[in-house]
Amino acid sequence: MKILLANPRGFCAGVSRAVETVEKVLEVEKHPVYVRHEVVHNRVVVDSLKQKGVIFVKEIDEVPNDAVCIFSAHGVSLAVEEEAAKRNLVLYDATCPLVTKVHRGVRLASNNNSECILIGHKGHPEVQGTMGQYRSEIGAIYLVENEEDIKKLNVKDPYNLYYATQTTLSVDETKSIIEALQEKYPQIQGPKKEDICYATQNRQTAIKAMLSHIDVLIVVGSKNSSNSNRLCELATLNKVDSYLVDDVNAIKAEWFESKKACGVSAGASAPEYLVKEVVSKISDLCESDVSVEDFEGIKEEIYFPLPRLLKQKLEK
Repeated sequence: MKILLANPRGFCAGVSRAVETVEKVLEVEKHPVYVRHEVVHNRVVVDSLKQKGVIFVKEIDEVPNDAVCIFSAHGVSLAVEEEAAKRNLVLYDATCPLVTKVHRGVRLASNNNSECILIGHKGHPEVQGTMGQYRSEIGAIYLVENEEDIKKLNVKDPYNLYYATQTTLSVDETKSIIEALQEKYPQIQGPKKEDICYATQNRQTAIKAMLSHIDVLIVVGSKNSSNSNRLCELATLNKVDSYLVDDVNAIKAEWFESKKACGVSAGASAPEYLVKEVVSKISDLCESDVSVEDFEGIKEEIYFPLPRLLKQKLEK
């Protein structure tokens, strides 16, 4: 058995920043520390932080007044920001800077009374936060998930439109939807290309390059992680068996029967130590000799600094 490791894989810069923010806040603040929603979509990471004393809540009204609170990497709506201010919270914003860029675009559209179309998955925390950034008495914000949604869409002013995308969707995933929007609404404006999340696209590109070299793919990630699910879908679409696992406990020996090459990757919310554990587990399950190789791919060197308030407290 040959194990090929996808590159890049695992934590993106936004997730690294969010997880490090929580861990550093635990060092500088009195407990308890509250986090609104899962800081990132990974069960193992969340469970680990719970063991360290973090309390995860669904809504901001579950956080006591004057307490320490962290916003997750997915960002929040204006209503949540306002409620947090009323509660006089010691607030650390771990929103991914790329999500913050999307928020700025939506707020600008709102301030200009432009209507906004968001490409994303209904119910995803990032989508809820982004749609909640729009505030205009004249215009509106609309959510579309596919080209069919665009066919049914009716806006008030087709000449004053702006579109944005959920950051955990790749350029490839949104390409046809954006083209459909531009065909229906030729005047529509959108973000600069460099505002699109690099990490989702890079991880998908890595899988596509690897598929012709493997006959089974293991993706480390949680079921509620959209980018992790997409990596598995890419393999399935290309008739390569694929499995999404939280950790080694989900791995089954029969997945590797009669297989010669196994690809291993991880969604943007999965830490590298889980990848190493998965590789070790696969090696133990395979009776034949196992070799492990890094599959050449894009090198990521992006780093996002910690929130300003946290940096100030760490310096003190």
